[in-house]
Amino acid sequence: MELTTVWFILIAVLWAGYFLLEGFDFGVGMLLPVLGRDDRERRLIINTIGPVWDGNEVWLLVAGGATFAAFPEWYATLFSGFYLPLLIILVALILRGLAFEYRGKSDSPAWRRRWDWAIIGGSLVPALLWGVAFGNIVRGVPISAEHEYVGGFFNLLNPYALLGGLTTLTLFLLHGAVFLALKTDGDMRVRAGKLAERLGLPAVVVAAAFLLWTQLTHADAWGWALSGAAAAALVAGVLAARARREGWAFIATGATLVLAVAALFVTLFPDVMPTTLTGGDSLTVTNASSTPYTLKVMTWVAVGFTPIVLLYQGWTYWVFRRRLRIEHIPAGH
Repeated sequence: MELTTVWFILIAVLWAGYFLLEGFDFGVGMLLPVLGRDDRERRLIINTIGPVWDGNEVWLLVAGGATFAAFPEWYATLFSGFYLPLLIILVALILRGLAFEYRGKSDSPAWRRRWDWAIIGGSLVPALLWGVAFGNIVRGVPISAEHEYVGGFFNLLNPYALLGGLTTLTLFLLHGAVFLALKTDGDMRVRAGKLAERLGLPAVVVAAAFLLWTQLTHADAWGWALSGAAAAALVAGVLAARARREGWAFIATGATLVLAVAALFVTLFPDVMPTTLTGGDSLTVTNASSTPYTLKVMTWVAVGFTPIVLLYQGWTYWVFRRRLRIEHIPAGH
């Protein structure tokens, strides 16, 4: 297997890991005003992701860095063409990170309410726009023969991409509700489980529509297989949530996100950014890649450091594995 293909697969794995881990972070953040009836409950919700949210974002940084190093043409065209939505995502993520750190610095209800809205918006905006971005990457955008994006911002707001954004939004909401039911106990666990059950049907309908549209347009055999597996995992997750089997439900919704990302990347290959222009030139794993020497050095670095990162993050989740109850949250500072 050529190193260009290896790195395309590795980037797909990084995005799948990001959606798996940061997906429930975004879902928890969006559900803050839904399940958090008072400040103490909102603190309980935030504490479920408090020890891990920043580590989950590392997957995004590594995915971006790997794209820059392995496929610089892809990185340049992507960030120039998608500059505004990616900037909006970045601002949202910054505000969300600040909110986690600064929310507890004052007992003022107004202060905490403002930072709560930063958490909600900082979770909702990326959850929607990541789906829009990936929808456009798979669908194709106007790229010239010089590999330059020649469209505008509103070219990105097409029906297929917007459906992709709605798909990631609903899947992350479901994933977050299941995580809260898994990570809490008592009344919060019950309410989160019931909410996950209600979110199941919309998530199934929207995700099935997006994956079906994708495969009907591209007609890829492996894409069909992975899309079918993602749909089956999602249905299994909804059924497990209904049966209050939170662990199995979380595994199933996580598998849904991983399989859906895999289906999109398999459908995309060997392109990394197809063009919709008649005289344009699509970016592929071949014409967008770095030199073989660069890819070889990157491969050895990845082989050496990836297991260390995975072991450390796994250890973090093990340390903070216990369920949280409202009694664990003090009434005041």
